[in-house]
Amino acid sequence: MRRFLLDTGIAGDFINRRRGVFERARDEVRRGNPVGIAVPVLAELAYGVEQSASRDRNMQRLRKALASLRVWPFDDRAAFEYGRLAAELRRIGRPMQQIDIQVAAIAFVLGNCTVISGDSDLKAIPGLAVEDWSSQASESGT
Repeated sequence: MRRFLLDTGIAGDFINRRRGVFERARDEVRRGNPVGIAVPVLAELAYGVEQSASRDRNMQRLRKALASLRVWPFDDRAAFEYGRLAAELRRIGRPMQQIDIQVAAIAFVLGNCTVISGDSDLKAIPGLAVEDWSSQASESGT
């Protein structure tokens, strides 16, 4: 089993069924591979909904999408992993947004997890598996 953790931008593509992300996620789930988001991603999505001109409609979309996604926590193990990663990134001179480090920490704690993101920062985290389904979807013509 392989886990897939959607970063915020890709999660938005999933929710709005853009660029083939929803279909790719559905295919992975059919193969027995869980697809989900991390609590910090949910927080960013909720923030985006609250700022939107179509708040009620977008909140419905978000809640509907949550029914088909796992929501992985930022727990104490992820907090310690976050501390390790943030310190390592600082040592190598690679500043990064806290939310990206939190997502990476959760992915490491989950084990056998690939982060799905178009964010180049996440690709810079040593040892983190990252794929960009949106670019694959556009390359395949979906």
